Amino acid sequence: MDTKQIEELVDEIIQGADDRYATIMKSYQTPIFHYCYHILGNRFEAEDATQEVFFKAYRSLKKYSPTMPFAAWLYKIAYHHCIDLIRKRKWTQLLPFLMQDKESQSDIERHIENVYFSEDVFLAMQTLSVEERTLLLLRGVEEKTYEEISLIMNKNAASLRKKFERTASKFRSAYSPFGKGGSTHDESKQIAREY
Repeated sequence: MDTKQIEELVDEIIQGADDRYATIMKSYQTPIFHYCYHILGNRFEAEDATQEVFFKAYRSLKKYSPTMPFAAWLYKIAYHHCIDLIRKRKWTQLLPFLMQDKESQSDIERHIENVYFSEDVFLAMQTLSVEERTLLLLRGVEEKTYEEISLIMNKNAASLRKKFERTASKFRSAYSPFGKGGSTHDESKQIAREY
């Protein structure tokens, strides 16, 4: 969806065409869910967070300014919402997603976990701060530009570029001991190599 389409949709929704918000949700729900899932590490929390992000965005549509890309604006809401959730809860379970009953998961959920949430990747991600995880996910997985990330995280784009290099190195170092253990998560290893 391009900038003009988004602006038109936002205008229509503000004018009262609430049903048009479903178009925005369809376009952005999956990437926002993946982002929340990466940060929170729990499918159920990520589902709730995704819904809350879209609810907050809907309530704040009048405040949206086209000077910021709409996707960056949504990710900014998701970023702050996930940080608030992490602050409120105690991070006690090391691998909450592995405790789930695999029988109850859909094919899509299993694919997400196999590619992005293998035990090795999850353990390596846990060595990073929430800010580092966000930077790694937005740049390495979501392929956002440093300018977009700076809008989402309220940080300088040049400093984010340097921080990304340090974070990617930190992730690789944390990931490599797990990768040597004969893990069968080939796709996860590919993700680590891309970082």
